[in-house]
Amino acid sequence: MKRALIVCLFMLLVCVVIAAASISAEDFVPLFNGRNLNGWVNVNCAPETWTVRDNMIVCTGLPFGVLRTEKQYENYILEFEWKHLVKGGNAGLFINASALPGTNWPFPRSQEVQVQDGNPGDLFPISGASMTPDKPNPTGRVVSNPTENRQKPAGEWNHYRVVNLDGTATVAINGKIVTTAFHLNPRMGYISLEAEGSEIHFRDIKISELPSSNPPPDVIAAEDEGFRSLYNGVDLRGWKEIAGNIGHWTADSWILKYDGKSTAPTEDKHLATEEEFVDFTLIVDWRLPAEPVKEAVPVVMPDGSVLKDADGENITAEVMDAGDSGIYLRGSEKAQVNIWNWPVGSGEFYGYRTDQSMSAEIRKGVTPFLNADNPVGSWNRFEITMIGERVTIVLNGKTVIRDAHLPGIPAKGPIKLQHHGDGVEFANIFIKEL
Repeated sequence: MKRALIVCLFMLLVCVVIAAASISAEDFVPLFNGRNLNGWVNVNCAPETWTVRDNMIVCTGLPFGVLRTEKQYENYILEFEWKHLVKGGNAGLFINASALPGTNWPFPRSQEVQVQDGNPGDLFPISGASMTPDKPNPTGRVVSNPTENRQKPAGEWNHYRVVNLDGTATVAINGKIVTTAFHLNPRMGYISLEAEGSEIHFRDIKISELPSSNPPPDVIAAEDEGFRSLYNGVDLRGWKEIAGNIGHWTADSWILKYDGKSTAPTEDKHLATEEEFVDFTLIVDWRLPAEPVKEAVPVVMPDGSVLKDADGENITAEVMDAGDSGIYLRGSEKAQVNIWNWPVGSGEFYGYRTDQSMSAEIRKGVTPFLNADNPVGSWNRFEITMIGERVTIVLNGKTVIRDAHLPGIPAKGPIKLQHHGDGVEFANIFIKEL
């Protein structure tokens, strides 16, 4: 069985090599025109992170993030040159990438080809992607390591030739194949360049597409759905900066941090977008980074009421509490999507749930179906869809609020990240206007 598998993988590699060898220079088309970034999308970086100079794409390395192609690709040969300016510089190439980053960091589900000074050519899956390395790694990590280091030193240009064919990939550095992997999933997606802390230059990026295998949806990366980033990772452009908030709400690469200590007037302690929105889907990653402490908190029932004992006192449950925050929709304090550690889970609308003037149906509708929070201190992802007075919330892939009615919510307003006196971190803030 093992021998048969080795033979099969060898034959796959032979097919990849033959397909690559049959491509002539005339079969390549530029992916980068040398003048501007037409055909590319800045996913989650500042405008100055990715620029064009002297027929090169110049990447500052900050914040951590990606520049991707507008189009998805399946089978192809990709060639490009790269040059680090400093020893130990780091960057990467993502193949078969999703349009947006995965939860808890700024990079998409994909396979990464390492573009690192001193350690180039590693190939490994990230953000839930998968592959089979051509040989086991001693550490047990899923990674294909290059057979040799063929990199030229920082300050000199290096050439990569990446072949992506029917779920098999090879990486050639400066003229020789050094890395191979099989069974890539996804096997079709965007091609992305990575910013990862240091300046790097790219040039002569070109591609030759090979015949498609018409892959099923299960092996195709998530496509662009029209989202755009509200946070650039370098500063708070696009957000209202109030004097008392400066130094408390801060940009720290891909993470937007708040220490909970704003000195602005109470109503201005929240961080609000300069833009106002009507109907939208909002993606926000968040986590409560404080060291949790034991806390007794009320038990909220499925209908939004609080569980009481025979004497009418709240029945409580002990939780590990790391703080409290939220997201105001259309600038409304009442329309706050809660972030906390209560057993009912994050995503509820406290202002509507506790308003006894609201109908029982409304109070039940704004109470989560289930607690979908990740463990305290971990990253979570909200996907919030607001249309008219109706809202649906998906937390970590699970629907916790479905088509809830928020009567009286303003028709238009900013997104606000809530001050509640506790430290909180946000990331991957994307919006799609509907």
